[in-house]
Amino acid sequence: MTARLKAAVVGATGYAGMELTRLLLRHPHVDTPLLLRRECDIKGPSSLAEASPVFSGNGGYPLQHFSWPLLKNHGVNVLFLATPHDVSRALVPEAVAQGLRVIDLSGAWRLKQARHRAIYECRDENSAAAAELTPRAVYGLPELNSDRIPQAAIVANPGCYATSIILALAPLLAAGLIDRDHGIISDSKSGVSGAGKEPSARTHFVSVADTLSAYAVFGHRHTGEILEQLHLDAGELTFTPHLLPIPRGILSTIYVRLAAIMQSGEVESCLRVFYAGKPWVRIFPTPQLPQIQFSLHTNYCDLGFCLAEDRRRLVLVSCIDNLLKGAAGQAVQNMNLMFGYKEEEGLQ
Repeated sequence: MTARLKAAVVGATGYAGMELTRLLLRHPHVDTPLLLRRECDIKGPSSLAEASPVFSGNGGYPLQHFSWPLLKNHGVNVLFLATPHDVSRALVPEAVAQGLRVIDLSGAWRLKQARHRAIYECRDENSAAAAELTPRAVYGLPELNSDRIPQAAIVANPGCYATSIILALAPLLAAGLIDRDHGIISDSKSGVSGAGKEPSARTHFVSVADTLSAYAVFGHRHTGEILEQLHLDAGELTFTPHLLPIPRGILSTIYVRLAAIMQSGEVESCLRVFYAGKPWVRIFPTPQLPQIQFSLHTNYCDLGFCLAEDRRRLVLVSCIDNLLKGAAGQAVQNMNLMFGYKEEEGLQ
């Protein structure tokens, strides 16, 4: 494509929304994005600069009231929704009807199975339209679905925890190398920004500083998408998220038993072959392991592993920046695929 892309963002004042706007503003193929706020946000900031002074200059990037005619008048090609799940669930059917392509950063369209989707408690105003669109929404993990994303009308951006876990396990499961009967354990830790910008008692400084806590044990909302994307049964995965006293970043330590004795070189080869040509996954040579600081402020997912002396017990370590590869960066990566740009555009 030669024409510059016209993008709009609803929810630009949240953590992920601000990161997304920052990326779009510097993207070589995207015009200054249209930033929108909903009528219910009338008491919120009138510009992005009010929400974060880092966006001062250029008029402070004003937030305009959302309307479908406004999107049409601006010639918008792609609509990003960094909104609550119920808002995304309501807006997407109309967006598709208007001929817009949508990248949704919420969990509203990620899940195909109703029992997994129920955790978001979304209520569809038009259940028939939602039922028709749900199977059409493509799970936006480019390393797994790069063949489907370019033609998608709806891309459901993955959850941050889910991204870190799925990317670590997908190569080994696809090759049949994991003893699934033995079970998979993922011990995952995230910075506080993963809880979103809306304050709560659990995320106040006095609650998170100088401590580490587990939460949503056997009930985290990202569990369903991990199960669906990896084709696992609920009893095969134990996923426990933890809250770290840091602003951003995720580290997932994943414990598996291999189906047969393997050498470290074979495990590394499996990962490297699976992600050959995938620019945003880095494989660390054993015994080096990823750390949050290495992937922070990047769109990389860093993967490493250690194999026990018995050659059957394997520990995988996966690190991402939850606001980039776990949210805004991955959304831009999906946009690049949808509109024929290189996956690296605007993310380096």
